[in-house]
Amino acid sequence: MIELNNVSLGYNKKPVLNNLDLHISKGEFVGIIGLSGAGKSTLLMSLIGNIQILSGRYNVIGYQLGTISKKHLKELRTRIGFIFQGYNLVDRLNVLHNIMSGMLGQMSLSRALIKWYGRQELAKGYKYMQTVDISECARQRCDELSGGQRQRVAIARALAQEPDILLADEPVAALDPKSAAQVMDILQTINRQYGVTIIANLHHLDFARKYCSRILGIADGDIIFDGLPEELAQRDLDRIYKIKNTETCDEDMEEIDISHLMDAARIRPKRLKKVLKHEQESVKV
Repeated sequence: MIELNNVSLGYNKKPVLNNLDLHISKGEFVGIIGLSGAGKSTLLMSLIGNIQILSGRYNVIGYQLGTISKKHLKELRTRIGFIFQGYNLVDRLNVLHNIMSGMLGQMSLSRALIKWYGRQELAKGYKYMQTVDISECARQRCDELSGGQRQRVAIARALAQEPDILLADEPVAALDPKSAAQVMDILQTINRQYGVTIIANLHHLDFARKYCSRILGIADGDIIFDGLPEELAQRDLDRIYKIKNTETCDEDMEEIDISHLMDAARIRPKRLKKVLKHEQESVKV
């Protein structure tokens, strides 16, 4: 489904990620972890053709991103849903209309312009509302919802695209622990029930271990860990998060919980553009 062969990604011909080799199969739930500025958002955004490919072959659902035309790029983007940290909802519209807007790419131009939905499409919209447990708020404006509810609406809207791949950029970073767990539960349900491939940037290491079938760790412009959650050892975390510990070298020691260090180091939630700008600026240093 996704194949990277010796791919380098960057900005203004300066690489952020170098010589990546990666294969992601249909139906996987992949979590990407790493420090802020390591290149997590760069990798995620590259999947929809928003990042410069400096070298290598990059194939997503049969499309070669290095040589893709504008027409085919538009087609590809209709098959990939994106969940933003900042929700990106139309606040003045109600929940139902926001979710239904995910179907506009599948409709004729005339119907899309007047937002005319048929009975079958409305039935699908209701089904997606049930999937994310937000149907009781169907007629409520989105600016009246809590953060967790807004993120569930955003997930339902992305699901309404009927995507092959669902990308999530820090989907729970701005949520309280209970709401964050609910959102991760929903993503796992979508992955299992609909067979959608999910790739998510996550700051919460415990969520990555609990919900993801595979974890990628990014540091120093490369994927330095690629494996199952249970294979992620303390020495891997030390490399990913650049933690120096000279006193605990025994591999048989009980693994150290570094979640408190991650929480302390985590920056306040930012828009995706700011994260990408941070990654771009790190190239210049």
